[in-house]
Amino acid sequence: MVRRLRVVLVDDHPLYRQGVAHALTGVRDIQVVGEAGDGQTAIQLTDQLAPDVLITDINLPGLNGLEVTRVVRRRNPNVAVVVLTMHEDDEQLFNAIRAGAAAYAIKDIGPERLVELIRRAGRGEYLINETLLGRPMVACRVLRQFEKLATDNEGAEAIFAPLTGRELEILDCIARGLSNKEIAQSLNISDQTVKNHITSILRKLAVNDRTQAVIHALKRGWIKIPDETS
Repeated sequence: MVRRLRVVLVDDHPLYRQGVAHALTGVRDIQVVGEAGDGQTAIQLTDQLAPDVLITDINLPGLNGLEVTRVVRRRNPNVAVVVLTMHEDDEQLFNAIRAGAAAYAIKDIGPERLVELIRRAGRGEYLINETLLGRPMVACRVLRQFEKLATDNEGAEAIFAPLTGRELEILDCIARGLSNKEIAQSLNISDQTVKNHITSILRKLAVNDRTQAVIHALKRGWIKIPDETS
């Protein structure tokens, strides 16, 4: 029996929500279990239904989509959040990363691409890193924030890294903005091996996503921020 990914849709335009729900109706492994038209209702539904994926527009009445993402990720770290927006914006992308979104896309995304995002986010992939590959200024800003977080914690005592040498190599690649495929090519290993290592890293560090793992490692001096000029 196919396991179905449980999805909650959040948008203040009922026709858009209905359109997305209709597009997902015939997908065997995806089930829309709830809909909300505002941020507060979205948070309540997520608490009640424990979906695998939350799809939210950025512009919502009351709490906006980024605030919803931040609250949901704090209260339900196993829920992957896909943030949708009308227009691409570097500031929004940066804030979506900070909030813990798994993916960021334009609202005119096609049904097939949306299904792909839901499936990959539901499997625990952090697709927003792939978005960064085409936005070097945002990627640089993210790395600088990592560096600040590490510097702010400079008084903390460094401890022995519970990671293998290969896992530290992979974390270093993630800090440089490489996708899983690029990490695999760089280290001459398979994509699946990269995924297995990332799963191990998240488990060992008790964190929920790649960004938190990098911050954790930077704070303890296990990896260093790459030089912008290199």
